[in-house]
Amino acid sequence: MNTSEFLFSGKGIIYSWTRVERDYAPAGFVDQAPYYVSLVDLVEGPRVIAMLADLDTSLPVDKRIKIGQPVEMVTRKLSQDGERGMIVYGYKFRPILEPAPPDFYFDPFATI
Repeated sequence: MNTSEFLFSGKGIIYSWTRVERDYAPAGFVDQAPYYVSLVDLVEGPRVIAMLADLDTSLPVDKRIKIGQPVEMVTRKLSQDGERGMIVYGYKFRPILEPAPPDFYFDPFATI
């Protein structure tokens, strides 16, 4: 098997999303419900699934999450094993609040 490292920019757009209700949340995520999960198309090509973070809850849902909306990856708490247990961190995506400048999509492997 050929494998190699690849550095992703962490930028993408929302392809699709859904709301996960408390009754349907997997173990370890019930306390976070309701929450939103999205399929994100990364600028480099792959599509990933992740929770959405930092949403403006003062807006109606159709204004805070949109198909095609630019997002960026952030590190956030995913779960915790009990009150004094291990805390698991991972990636989530949040909306990019500012319009992306023309050079927003960059080549991380380009020589400077």
